[in-house]
Amino acid sequence: MSFYLNTPVNVSTRRMLNRWFGDMAEVTPEVSFPIDIKDEGEAYTFSALLPGLTAEDVNIQIQSNVVSLQGELKHERDEKASYLLVERPAGKFNRSIELPEAVDAAKAEASLVNGVLTLRLPKAEEARPRSIKVNTK
Repeated sequence: MSFYLNTPVNVSTRRMLNRWFGDMAEVTPEVSFPIDIKDEGEAYTFSALLPGLTAEDVNIQIQSNVVSLQGELKHERDEKASYLLVERPAGKFNRSIELPEAVDAAKAEASLVNGVLTLRLPKAEEARPRSIKVNTK
């Protein structure tokens, strides 16, 4: 099972592009990662697989009902080495997801444990369902 998708650029292709185009050929593939989003009634909960990253490596932005996750997966690779296989993803990621309702960014909570980012986003007061008591006279 593969967790990441990225633009495949193997080491020999990168070397060839650098020879032909110099610095103009600097290729930084876009990395994608899987996310689960759960509607818990009062809040949305995100779970994202981001192995190898620390809390400082991830930038989370919330605006109304759009959540954006940004960062970069970095791997040190020896450019002089002759790799038989290079599959570990490296590159920047930027993922924005539009939720069906606005969330309260001030009450959002995030944690990153064992490569799993968990983000809890309470729904904004105006987006939460309300119960109205019926008065009898």
